[in-house]
Amino acid sequence: MSRQVTPSRIVFTATAAIGAFCLSVLPAAATATPAQIATSKTNGVTYLKSLQAADGSYAGPGLSNEWAFSALAAAGTAVVDVTPGGDTAKNARSVYRSLLASTSWPSTAPVVTDYERATLNAYAAGIDPARVSASRNLIGDIYGYWQTAEPGYFGPSANFNGTVFAALALGGAKTQSGAQRIPQALRDSLVTRIRANQHNDGGWNFSKAEGDPGQLGTAGDIDMTGAAMAALCVSGVPNTDTDITQAKAFLKSKLVPTSGAFNAMFGVNTDSNGWAVSGLNACGINPQTGDFLTSAGKTPVDFLISQQFSPGGGFKYLPSDTTPSAYASIDGLRAVAGGGFTATPPVPATSGATQWVAQGTLTSGTPAKLALTVDDGAGGLNVCSVALTPTGTTTTLGTVLDAATGSATPSGCVSGVAPSSGTGAVTAVSGKANNGSNTWKVSVDGSAFAAATRGKVINAGDTIALRWGA
Repeated sequence: MSRQVTPSRIVFTATAAIGAFCLSVLPAAATATPAQIATSKTNGVTYLKSLQAADGSYAGPGLSNEWAFSALAAAGTAVVDVTPGGDTAKNARSVYRSLLASTSWPSTAPVVTDYERATLNAYAAGIDPARVSASRNLIGDIYGYWQTAEPGYFGPSANFNGTVFAALALGGAKTQSGAQRIPQALRDSLVTRIRANQHNDGGWNFSKAEGDPGQLGTAGDIDMTGAAMAALCVSGVPNTDTDITQAKAFLKSKLVPTSGAFNAMFGVNTDSNGWAVSGLNACGINPQTGDFLTSAGKTPVDFLISQQFSPGGGFKYLPSDTTPSAYASIDGLRAVAGGGFTATPPVPATSGATQWVAQGTLTSGTPAKLALTVDDGAGGLNVCSVALTPTGTTTTLGTVLDAATGSATPSGCVSGVAPSSGTGAVTAVSGKANNGSNTWKVSVDGSAFAAATRGKVINAGDTIALRWGA
């Protein structure tokens, strides 16, 4: 099987799911010079712009090129500035937002990685993923795949990549102001599962290995190691952590001295190298110095730039290829530009265009979703997507908790709330009552936890975290 199918594993049927991690350009001491990197970025952006369809789209049925948004943003190009023939009415961001908001997207049988992919790319495009439209909240969509029987996993645990990309999406897609929107308790649960799936050689693979000595003893995968490293780092794990150090050693062991490439499971190729470099970038590890400068003076970035056609700007998948590949070009450019698996959207050059677009209010009568976590303060964490039909442009915390008792996915997120009416303090959730200084507190979009009241105003796309404690 060609290694070039790697990105399709994120689009999925057996599908998988790409923080930004928009790091600075590599230092002058690196073997690929700042001038070479700048040229690679300029040419790479030109090639990715050529992938846009006449209607302004990058995404469509089946495999698509929407991952270009993360590469464009990492390279400093705002997606709203990408237009077919200069037609700003068909800019790539607006067309993508319309697709995500449509009732026909993603399919009749969606998987969690559909929403993770969309979250990462919407964020890079400057679309608040929690506020795509009145009825589309991608963060809420992801929350709906929480595995109550195996806390910390999103989607079937056998498809471990779904959990890795949940961490990348939830941790990487911050609020418009740059705040971490999900609570640390949720990030910690993801970190625990990612750590448990690290293979004995320091790498990771796309399938679940936790609890299976045979799987843990198999070889890690270059691609997934890059993604899992990034998932840990975007979840708050420092790059000095033992598991990150072991992953670095795994990648180093796969370096080809003469080219600087990583020798991946399917051989040397641009996609695998791009994912590995993006993982290093996300963790703030320079891929051009120290452990990743070979005895021949080559680095993984050297290899990636050698895979790029000039002046066309596309990257080839295999060293022997004679034509560029869209996916290789996306993975290659994002890595050379210093990006992880998504990137903060640049300020647009288009007159009148904003850095962000978002649904500002709820729409009365239009069903909506909100993302909710409930932390009981004793190690129990419930995660769910709450469906409700608002009656105004905002709602209240009490209304959300009431709705969660009967219309949450997965079910059981909240079994009851007290009091059942009014606007005062929330005194009990799921049978756990306030006790002295230990009370129910709420955080919205990463704000400081404060006393939870039924009357607290909740806006469109708010990510809500409840926590019991002092």
